[in-house]
Amino acid sequence: MAGDLTAAGLKAKLAALAKQPLASPTRIGDGAGLHLLVKPGQAGGGAWVLRYPFGGKRRDMGLGTYPAVGIAEARETAETARRLIRRGLDPLAEREAQKAAQAQAAANAKAQAVTFRDAAQATVEAKRDGWSNPKHAAQWLATLEQHAYPLIGDMAVAKVDTQAVLRVLRPIWPTIPETASRLRQRMEAVLDLARVRGWRPKDQENPARWRGLLSEELPPPRRVKRVAHRPALPWQELPAFMDKVAKVGGMGAVALRFAILTAARTGEVRGMIWGEVDTSAALWTVPGDRMKARRTHRVPLSAPALAILEQLQEQRPARASRMDLVFPGAEEAMLSDMTISAVVRRMNEAAAGDDPEAPPRWRDHEGRAVVPHGFRSTFRDWAGETRSEGREVVERALAHVVRDKAEAAYARSDLLEKRRALMQAWGEWCSHKAGPAVVHDLAAARHSRAG
Repeated sequence: MAGDLTAAGLKAKLAALAKQPLASPTRIGDGAGLHLLVKPGQAGGGAWVLRYPFGGKRRDMGLGTYPAVGIAEARETAETARRLIRRGLDPLAEREAQKAAQAQAAANAKAQAVTFRDAAQATVEAKRDGWSNPKHAAQWLATLEQHAYPLIGDMAVAKVDTQAVLRVLRPIWPTIPETASRLRQRMEAVLDLARVRGWRPKDQENPARWRGLLSEELPPPRRVKRVAHRPALPWQELPAFMDKVAKVGGMGAVALRFAILTAARTGEVRGMIWGEVDTSAALWTVPGDRMKARRTHRVPLSAPALAILEQLQEQRPARASRMDLVFPGAEEAMLSDMTISAVVRRMNEAAAGDDPEAPPRWRDHEGRAVVPHGFRSTFRDWAGETRSEGREVVERALAHVVRDKAEAAYARSDLLEKRRALMQAWGEWCSHKAGPAVVHDLAAARHSRAG
């Protein structure tokens, strides 16, 4: 749209203005509301402004500065704005809406780069100062690493929906409902933080929320009937397994052997520090804050278990303290649960060789590949079939809580001395020092006493 100004005329007007100090802003008009606003001290240039009425009010819309924006470009932009006005639209409001859309698009693009794994790490850092136990961070991440990361760890946190959450939870909800419930809570916290940080839309519902959402898809954890126990190696095969795992390198294999010899949970072994060990008394005392039942647990150490500790003791650096981890991972950090699980998995893979259809070498009675936690069941079966100490002693060895309140009220002793004999016999069986004949004699003696 042609205006009143020409390029030469505009330059002449600006040159004239430059020769005299301006006391106030001056407008150089081009017609139809378009003008160049020259402020004091802006000799040789100014700002293009389109003045127009809208909604009963006068509005000024900036179109750029001269000379960066010439007359032709300013007129073209002004005419675009006038077309919007003729359609009943406010060009300033349209510009703001376009800027907001661009900002949202940029934010969305940035959010797409934030993965669920990134958001989980940020959640741990945000909560770290509020945790009384510094190990909570490792526990938090270990659960996510084992169950969530393989499926959604690299997914943009903005795209995690209910179906993605269910893909993580459904496989473990029937088998380990307590762990699955904790995992759900942690996923919910991660997704909440992602929304607060702008990595998820503010109005997007948290897909890991229980009430009114996942509660419609999954049964309450307390009502879940466990459909299967952890795959456990038959106790008769344990000596052969221990012989094989002793030849596997790495701290994970050493920790697995020690966990089997003590019938302890892998988490208790991974967090074990030298200050908990009394080698002269052949005793490992696990503090209550590291036990599932939150009660101190004393573990009598068999000769094979002590031998592992003595070997590790020789490898400790001179600067080591009582607070050092007994089974440190990379850079002296705690081993991950996956590291120990990988030992068994790789042993099965090595046994299978190039045959993908081969059944796992180390498997339970149903043919399922065994897992580290299953060796506690192996110990329980061995003790039940070959030992005479009785259920109470075995349950104490496993650090199980007495469920019957009346029985628990009278069960004050942890039966340490009886458990010493039990764990020494278990260590000997694991180390090939007890053969089938001994097992047969023990089982026969137990059967005779029962009769």
